[in-house]
Amino acid sequence: MAGATALVVLASLCWGLSGGIGGMLMADDWDAFVVSFYRGAIGLLFVLGWLAIRPRHSGLRNRRLWGWSAVAGLGVAGNFAFYFLSISQGSVAVAATLMYSAPIFVYLLSFVLKLEQPTPIKWAAIVVVMLGIVLLTRIYDVGAGGITLLGVGAGLLAGVSYAVFIFGFKYAAPHGSPQAILVIAFAVLAVLLVGLGDTSQTLDVLHTPDWPLFVTLGILGAGLSFIFYIAGLKHTAPAVASIVAMVEPVTASLFGVVVLGENLVSIQIVGMVLILTTVTALSVYSSPKQSVAED
Repeated sequence: MAGATALVVLASLCWGLSGGIGGMLMADDWDAFVVSFYRGAIGLLFVLGWLAIRPRHSGLRNRRLWGWSAVAGLGVAGNFAFYFLSISQGSVAVAATLMYSAPIFVYLLSFVLKLEQPTPIKWAAIVVVMLGIVLLTRIYDVGAGGITLLGVGAGLLAGVSYAVFIFGFKYAAPHGSPQAILVIAFAVLAVLLVGLGDTSQTLDVLHTPDWPLFVTLGILGAGLSFIFYIAGLKHTAPAVASIVAMVEPVTASLFGVVVLGENLVSIQIVGMVLILTTVTALSVYSSPKQSVAED
């Protein structure tokens, strides 16, 4: 159990660092879509290797596996692209925290579609997170601290896209192996993002002095991290996974402040704390019920 939890922590740490590395690349004027493409393309090489080492029960002949894995691919492509777009329009700390708030918006959609029963605790959590978003982004004074409406919207869409990835992965899982699902998902990501980025920049990466950063981003942000996360999640309780997932936004925020020289005023820190603690508490509160339902 401890080893499995450590793998989830490592995955979250890798994702947090990848946000900071992406911020460094975009500070050097690399396009957000180009950075996202290489993160996913290098990740694809890793999961292809994983599939080659463990090819049994891949399910690659199953149409449902391909369909749901493609949905997961749309989700991970949106997550990478919107996340880096948000960073380019604001800061690593704000983008990472906004992405982490996604479960709240999934709850709202579930209420509208009557898939989830509203409760006072859930409504209270939604209100607190909304307040946290207002404080974190200072949306009442757009432009303060270099945060734009596009950056705020992209950060939230990054989180929603991650929820789509989880949804697709969950429904693909009964039809094949995790490595096969990720191969299809990252292949879909590569096809989608290669055409959205600046073509000349995409080619320039192959002979830029920044190539070690791109390789590191791909290894940490998509290669090792997803393998660590899936391996660890099998033996980690949902409540524990929800708590340790906080490593990602905290790591990304610290990277932004310490390495990139980003600045967070006190009101933004209060907003960040409200979002992270509320989302984590709500996830822990929901986990026992989800486990009972799954049993």
